Amino acid sequence: MQKKQTAGVLAAFSSAFFLGLAPVFGKLAISQGFTPFAVVALRTSFAAAILLLTIGIFYRQYLYIFPVGLIGCMLAGAINGFGSLLYYLALERLNASLGQLLYSLYPFFVALWLTLDHQPPSRLTFFRIVLATVAVLLLTSIPERSADFTGVLMMIGAAILYAMHLPINQRVLYEVPAPTVALYTLLSMSAIVVPAYLLFDRAWPAANIPWLPVAGLTLVTVFSRIALFLGVKKIGGMQTALLGLAELLIAIIFSNIWLGEEFSFLQWLGAITLGLSLTLVMLEKSTPPTHAGKTGWLSWIRAPGLPKDIFGPYE
Repeated sequence: MQKKQTAGVLAAFSSAFFLGLAPVFGKLAISQGFTPFAVVALRTSFAAAILLLTIGIFYRQYLYIFPVGLIGCMLAGAINGFGSLLYYLALERLNASLGQLLYSLYPFFVALWLTLDHQPPSRLTFFRIVLATVAVLLLTSIPERSADFTGVLMMIGAAILYAMHLPINQRVLYEVPAPTVALYTLLSMSAIVVPAYLLFDRAWPAANIPWLPVAGLTLVTVFSRIALFLGVKKIGGMQTALLGLAELLIAIIFSNIWLGEEFSFLQWLGAITLGLSLTLVMLEKSTPPTHAGKTGWLSWIRAPGLPKDIFGPYE
């Protein structure tokens, strides 16, 4: 059981590392001439194509999924697709620090969705949420900067939708491997963001615009999705979301390295606070999340013909 807990923590941290690079690549792509719609459509469709080809050629067993699980992945992908559109549209309006602050509050919404699914967080988890929120406020404390109200609402909406897709995928992951969930979720996301690009944008980048940021964003999307759902499968959506807050720290560190930005005293204090919140994961119970049976708003996502008590420790 401890090995599964360790694997889940490592997967969640790996996902946070890759996701921490995503806003850096995304902001760079937008600043160099890509529209937000183009960034979302290109990175999502390219990532889905890479994963589909890899699984189709080398790991065909991961193509199988039961029908209700597929519907769950489609629902999660659609929700996250709309959230991705809101995220990059907001990123165009907001400075990176404020945008990341608002988006990094998604563990609050994960706790809400899991509570509605009859999986309330523990007291330690709630305390870690409070610590992480304080850390987010400190890490992104940049005075004398005004915010675009529309951008703020968009980023909060993106956080709510991102948080909603985690419990949905967690339900599917009780019976389905992480690569399978990542594949069908990304395909479903593509079915949302690509038509949105064709309907509302269609702007193709100029020939002299570098594609390296989009390529980097595509790769981190592939790796982060697999690691994210592996973490959710092993330790649950709430713990994965809390560990995922490390992406904010990763983003700030790489912004410091690549863009020459320096940490303020408050940001260093926030980094220490976030590190404490992440370290406390060692005190969490090492049991994976239990299935909520036939209760909760996501109780319909279950494989047909399985007894009620079949859901337990993962393989």
